[in-house]
Amino acid sequence: MRSLLLTAVAAAVLATAALSPVHAQEVVAANAGPLMDAMFQDHAVLQRGRPVAVWGRTTPGATVTVALGETQAQAVAGPDGAWRANLPTLQAGGPYTLTARTDGLSQTLSDVMVGDVWLCSGQSNMEFQLRQVTNAETEIANAHDDGLRLFLVGRSSQPQPSTSTAPVGQWRLTAPETARDFSAACYFMGRDLRKAEKVPVGLIASSWGGSIIEDWLSRQALTDLGGNEKALEALSVYARSPEQGEAMWRDITLGWWADNDPGTKQGWNTERVDDSGWAPIRAEGAWETTVPALLAFDGVVWLRNEVQLTAAQARQAATIELGPVDDVDTTWINGRYVGGRQGWDTPRTYTLPAGTLKAGRNVIAVGVLDTNGGGGAWGPASGKRLVLADGSTVSLSSGWRHHVSAQVASLQSLPRTPWIGGSGLTTLYNGMIMPLGAYGLKGAAWYQGESNAGDAAGYARLLPALFADWRARFENPDLQMLVVQLANYGPASTEPIDSLWGALRESQRRVVAADPHAGLAVAIDIGDRYDIHPTNKQEVGRRLALEALRLDGLSTLTSPQPVAVERAADGVHVRYAAGTALTLYGSNRPVGFELCDADGVCRFVDATLARDQVVLPSAAPTDVKVRLCWAESPVCNLYGPHNLPAVPFESPIG
Repeated sequence: MRSLLLTAVAAAVLATAALSPVHAQEVVAANAGPLMDAMFQDHAVLQRGRPVAVWGRTTPGATVTVALGETQAQAVAGPDGAWRANLPTLQAGGPYTLTARTDGLSQTLSDVMVGDVWLCSGQSNMEFQLRQVTNAETEIANAHDDGLRLFLVGRSSQPQPSTSTAPVGQWRLTAPETARDFSAACYFMGRDLRKAEKVPVGLIASSWGGSIIEDWLSRQALTDLGGNEKALEALSVYARSPEQGEAMWRDITLGWWADNDPGTKQGWNTERVDDSGWAPIRAEGAWETTVPALLAFDGVVWLRNEVQLTAAQARQAATIELGPVDDVDTTWINGRYVGGRQGWDTPRTYTLPAGTLKAGRNVIAVGVLDTNGGGGAWGPASGKRLVLADGSTVSLSSGWRHHVSAQVASLQSLPRTPWIGGSGLTTLYNGMIMPLGAYGLKGAAWYQGESNAGDAAGYARLLPALFADWRARFENPDLQMLVVQLANYGPASTEPIDSLWGALRESQRRVVAADPHAGLAVAIDIGDRYDIHPTNKQEVGRRLALEALRLDGLSTLTSPQPVAVERAADGVHVRYAAGTALTLYGSNRPVGFELCDADGVCRFVDATLARDQVVLPSAAPTDVKVRLCWAESPVCNLYGPHNLPAVPFESPIG
């Protein structure tokens, strides 16, 4: 309960009440805003074991006294009215009242706990709600715990840091009605930590489905990394004038298509190209599901169609509706550019001024770049049409042809539109991380990477930058960072492949291994090769909690990963930590191991388990590295204690 008092006497009474763990009375003063920032609410959890920052706004120059339990601190508001007080380090406990007061105003919050606070963030697998998981009905019915507090941040994409002081979420007690729409992986992690540590736990869920890691980094972090100068400049222009920003970005993207795409260079966007030999393609569904030859294709495919119009139809202005296109399109009519956007689920609707269409044959050409996962104009066929100014429509539900232009590996990365939420630069940081201020955290759980799977090398730079960025944001250099490694998803492989998902997993593994305050929750065995959103989030949460406990020295359980890969007389030995209790499921031999030569040619190999080592006896002198479970959906049967799978990896042979 937020309350404001206008008398110094009443303020003194409330300050005394704040010394004991009781609920405060609600007193509201008319026309007065709260003293404390909107992050501080009834039912909040504050971080134990470190000084607690409390901040807000009031009259410039006013002295603010903050009290929690038997502790208090003071601060003086600056010229802009901003103030911040740091309460001494607190131990777990509560409930308490938290009070801030000046000479004329006081605000009191009730039922405030001290414990551990975790931020949970990432893309759709972290956003995945409790009501969607396996056994959801039972899990929701059992969601009762006053010591587990939930704070769900609403979606917000901002081209520049938000100046709003409105709350971005609400602290709520765990109950069926509050838990059902909360992040499932986050909830299960918090539930397991509550059971293990017996202290209050606060969970802040801030996720956006389909988002890339770049959108969760601050502008300064992206500037320090380099390579985003033009995009960040366009973002600044867009923040001042969306029209100017759009025009600037159109020139940048058209330049990329002209410089990189072979189809554009050959004029596939024009009306005169001969497409009679192009293969037909259905007007709906991802091309992986409709064209067998594109089952695992990522790259550029051009789609073409044509319609016949009368003179009366052609003289009208119109719009073209293509439905959603995964991931990026550049759309042309009669050789004239009419639009292009990014975003796998963003419907494409482009305005066609009078004069764009013509009587007779009209050619529609759409270049589609798919960087990962499903690709193409995948929306319903009925949603593809021309809508003329008089309200009549011309169907585009059939007649499409396609031709492959280039694989994604042969292309330079397309600059992403920097202001599109989820696929831009820093907009989610601005809208969903920065508003949390310097709120005290124990750590952050990060469940993301699917949308960056095409650039493992870039991710190897971005992930440690995220760690550093958030540690600075939340003023905690020891902030624990828990990473969920990419789960198994996508086609199974009958032979070794150059797996984009395998490479991304390896980037995650290496970044975490290099950071003493980071942990890796392996999910290679709990995904779904047919569904990018596996429903077993209970196990994801358990493995995240185990990593948190390990970092605190309260557990030694973790997924086994090699400490050395060495050549010996009887083959290559993959050595795990001494005494590691390795287990095999479904076979008496480890599966999923590969040996690779200097040319990058890899082969599956037999392996044997010898206590805490795996031996690859068929190694040749030309072999230079070992891989384990290196595919989109590999079969893996090597486990450690408590059903924790061995970490997929790639390592040179020592």
